[in-house]
Amino acid sequence: MENSIPALLRSHGLHARKHLGQNFLADPAILERIVAAADLSRQDTVLEAGAGLGSLTRPLARQAGRVVAVELDDHLVEILRERTAGLPNVEILHADILRVSDFGLHHRNYKLVGNLPYYITSAILRRFLERKPQPELMVVTVQREVANRIVAGPGEMSLLAVSVQFYGQPRIVTRIKAGAFYPPPKVDSAVLRIDIGKQPAVALPSGQDETGYFRVVRAGFGQRRKTLRNALSAGLGMSSEQVENALARTGIDPRRRAQTLSLQEWAEATQALEA
Repeated sequence: MENSIPALLRSHGLHARKHLGQNFLADPAILERIVAAADLSRQDTVLEAGAGLGSLTRPLARQAGRVVAVELDDHLVEILRERTAGLPNVEILHADILRVSDFGLHHRNYKLVGNLPYYITSAILRRFLERKPQPELMVVTVQREVANRIVAGPGEMSLLAVSVQFYGQPRIVTRIKAGAFYPPPKVDSAVLRIDIGKQPAVALPSGQDETGYFRVVRAGFGQRRKTLRNALSAGLGMSSEQVENALARTGIDPRRRAQTLSLQEWAEATQALEA
């Protein structure tokens, strides 16, 4: 276990804080896989989400030109500063990554890397996929079940899958057993890489924007066990007949359910419903 995480915590009179989702990744081989998946060079800036004890910060700093390591926990920031003191290309930002508006990243050439606390995974992904400038790449550790949901195709889609795949191409790099963490979580994890495109995965028609697209998608998934006819009617405040007529123009069967639609079909449905 990397530098004995339990011993490091004990030496500072600390323990993992459950309410902050602290499960420290301690397997050096997995840490190196995460760094390798980020395809780093000295021209890259890395924004590290949840730097913790610096176990990932240090190998990132060996490859990247600049690492902005964000950590919320006051006590861990002290250890993080100690463990990165000899690394001039590391900047420590003591902050809540969901609340900071400016990370000092005024260009697109940055990559988001981190071991994400499970309870805010979706919020972090959404924040950085929707913000400007977006990272060009994300390499994040998430719950294995969440990773599987994100890479799913039509038939097993979810709101999270649509939200991620709209902006980028996700793939699972490797799976991680719970025992690779201290303390071990109750579930296995996975390293997820998301390559973010300069444009969304689907071309939205003139006059249609991302806000309208996701308004329709959220309505469709708002009652995912219901047919599109009923879910969209309830979510958009339209009559069932209006929804049926709109979907008829796209060739989408109103009896289908949200999880069966592709990203392109959502674009077509949005255009028809907002016409």
